[in-house]
Amino acid sequence: MIYLDNSATTKPFPEVIDSFVTVATKYFGNPSSLHELGMKSERLLTQAREQIAAALEVKPSEIIFTSGGTEANNFAIKGVAFQYRHRGKHIITTAIEHPSVSEPCQQLEQLGFEVTYLPVNEHGLVTVEQVKKALREDTILVSIMHVNNEVGAIQPVEEIGALLAHYPKTIFHVDRVQGISKVPLDMKKARIDLCTMSAHKFHGLRGAGILYVRQGIRLSPLLAGGGQEMQLRSGTENVPAIVAMAKALRIALEKYDKQIDYLWEVKQTWLNELKAIPEIQINTPVEHSAPHIINFSLKHGMKPEVFVHELAKSDIFVSTTSACSSKKKAPSKTLLAMGVGDERAESGIRISLSFENTLEEIPLAVAAMKKAIEKLSEVTR
Repeated sequence: MIYLDNSATTKPFPEVIDSFVTVATKYFGNPSSLHELGMKSERLLTQAREQIAAALEVKPSEIIFTSGGTEANNFAIKGVAFQYRHRGKHIITTAIEHPSVSEPCQQLEQLGFEVTYLPVNEHGLVTVEQVKKALREDTILVSIMHVNNEVGAIQPVEEIGALLAHYPKTIFHVDRVQGISKVPLDMKKARIDLCTMSAHKFHGLRGAGILYVRQGIRLSPLLAGGGQEMQLRSGTENVPAIVAMAKALRIALEKYDKQIDYLWEVKQTWLNELKAIPEIQINTPVEHSAPHIINFSLKHGMKPEVFVHELAKSDIFVSTTSACSSKKKAPSKTLLAMGVGDERAESGIRISLSFENTLEEIPLAVAAMKKAIEKLSEVTR
């Protein structure tokens, strides 16, 4: 099997599964319970929070556990909107955000908020100047993703943070789901107020996520109940998945330190091979792009979903657009925003790598791709 869909989800590290099983079977008490089993569970939760905070170089009190990236993004955006609406009702985001950012923004528009969706250039990037021009007296939130999930474009997050330092009434949220453990980001240096991460994107398990909430930022809770997670996110914590997430983050960051140069080599080799195939057009920008995402379009009206299924027959797994949108058969909104045109936007394919992928996989996968393209070409003639 050659797995090239790591931006959709990653395979959990074996050590992560071991941690989950151990905690789920031996320390299954509710961390809010007063008895010994509950207290052991609470200690594990505290330890995981401290480990994650240390890895991210933030305070443990700034780490809120969620069920994943979607909840964390919703919490950040709606939490700010409802908490600070007396200050203003204007939000700035981009035209290429993940649906868990764009959809909450659209919901808020129905409630009377005004949202500015910044366009991107042909490289999938927004500029600091765009953000500056869009800022208003009543802007309460700027939400900009770190790494685009479809093409891998890296937004100028640090520069935007430096700009927003002059606008203390505007809160800065960054969706870091695709960047964590692949693209470095100093959250303090970037002056980020809220930051989203999801365990299953760095070889943890689904059902666990992180929302970094900088000290001093207040959020209106989305979930009312027992007051867990510092009164911000009610609901019994998923302690086994959270402990496993802490371990996954540690291992993923260690792999970054040891293997990032190799990952770049794997990506560059992939790009060289794909560029040599006449029926393929590369969409991922050459500069300011992440080391693990490659997006390309198929020419001559070839259907991307058929291409994906054809490769799957050889146990090679890629995706169309993002996992959340891949079954909708709609053109990629990111590629449309980049101005590539309808045909290319409708035929996008994404390869997404992890530190588990190797150079040896590439000739096998490329041969299968060429074979699939040849078969599709015969159908479209």
